[in-house]
Amino acid sequence: MNKIEHLGIAVKDLEAASKTYQTLLNTAPYKEEQVESEGVTTLFFKTGESKIELLSATNENSPIAKFIAKRGEGIHHIAFAVDDIEAEIKRLTSEGFQLLNSTPKSGADNKLIAFLHPKSSNGVLVELCQEKPK
Repeated sequence: MNKIEHLGIAVKDLEAASKTYQTLLNTAPYKEEQVESEGVTTLFFKTGESKIELLSATNENSPIAKFIAKRGEGIHHIAFAVDDIEAEIKRLTSEGFQLLNSTPKSGADNKLIAFLHPKSSNGVLVELCQEKPK
């Protein structure tokens, strides 16, 4: 793994959270994107070499809506940048980690993504991110 790519933060009100983070980070978001397959709208901020991703549910059955209902707003996941997501999935599976998806899927911000089950990583949802090939 190369670096922390971003921290994902689940929010109820994307517009209000955007204002909070614009003030906190003293910068505007650089991208808003809807990911239909996950039932989420994302909003990205750059801070140094890392990013903050705000996640807001677009429907009541989305993983973010369920997360907020169970735990409230807050840190949802930590994402790590990888060079070869398929190789990382194989490596982590062989090391005993449980993955939520065994093959990469398309995610926000031009990434291929895969998630590790929080039970495998001390209660933290971990996302692997690889830049999509051009």
